[in-house]
Amino acid sequence: MSRAVWKGPFVEESLIKKVEKQKNETNRKPIKMWSRKSTIIPDFIGFSFLIYNGKKFIPITISEDMVGHKFGEFAPTRQFSGHTPADKKAKADDASKTSVNKS
Repeated sequence: MSRAVWKGPFVEESLIKKVEKQKNETNRKPIKMWSRKSTIIPDFIGFSFLIYNGKKFIPITISEDMVGHKFGEFAPTRQFSGHTPADKKAKADDASKTSVNKS
């Protein structure tokens, strides 16, 4: 279920304060954040963030295309390492058996 339109997008207040503080600085460092549920708003365009994915911080630079999405969408928490070699071998054996039976 989505958030009510009249409430506006959810953004952590501490995150807004950090961005406002960096607007005045010339040397901008990436902002460390843990709030993956916050929505990206137009004020964040051009800023760099370090989004925590549960293990490490993922660097993200905000562009116009990202507005309206959540920060968590750009820092995946799981890494797919592929299927086990046993599964690949079993599929290869099944494929060779079916081609032999058709001949």
